[in-house]
Amino acid sequence: MNPADTGINYFEIITHGGVIGTGVLLLLLAASVWSWTIIVRKSMHLRKAREESQQFLEAFWRSKRLDAIYTAAEGLPLSPVAQVFRTAYVELSKVTQGQASAEQSMHDQMGGFENVELALQRASNAELTALEATVPFLGTTASAAPFVGLFGTVWGIMRAFNDIYQMGNANLATVSKPISESLIATAVGLFAAIPALIAYNAFNARIRVLENEMRNFGADFLNIIKRHIFKKAA
Repeated sequence: MNPADTGINYFEIITHGGVIGTGVLLLLLAASVWSWTIIVRKSMHLRKAREESQQFLEAFWRSKRLDAIYTAAEGLPLSPVAQVFRTAYVELSKVTQGQASAEQSMHDQMGGFENVELALQRASNAELTALEATVPFLGTTASAAPFVGLFGTVWGIMRAFNDIYQMGNANLATVSKPISESLIATAVGLFAAIPALIAYNAFNARIRVLENEMRNFGADFLNIIKRHIFKKAA
């Protein structure tokens, strides 16, 4: 027996594994490549979003002018907290301009406050949706890839036993190699699933931190408006 024949030829497995076997391997490889692309991009995005959010919060609590804070927020496009503030600031500007143009009742002023609150909620939801973009694919890959790989393995074993039956020779030497080759599908499925699962949980944890920052900032900003902007409504 040629020693080279005892090894596993991965290229041959992919090209001669049949339509289903080859399709399973290509699907898993494509899912793995796309998962790693998402992992790299999302990791960089979330790290930058975290850094810019910290910079914005420091500028917010240090500055005493909202227009100066708005200018600083424009230079932090990846900060979800900064973008939430920008949306709320635009809505607040509309409310305060209305107050300056005409004397308003307490009901009208508190209605303007509610508009700012709704703007904060909408902006937070929009930023959260942007942060979570493409992350569900990692969860889907982590859940489905092992089963897809298992399907490819079962299909490969069925083909292997069928070939052995056709050959009429079922000793250990003829059985071990085709079965070991069919197990590659499960290995590829785990290779795609494990990094995706780790990244999925890590990204969700980091997104929850940013979500809490947006929620806490929104509450603080509304309290500031109540104390200073609409104090005359009391």
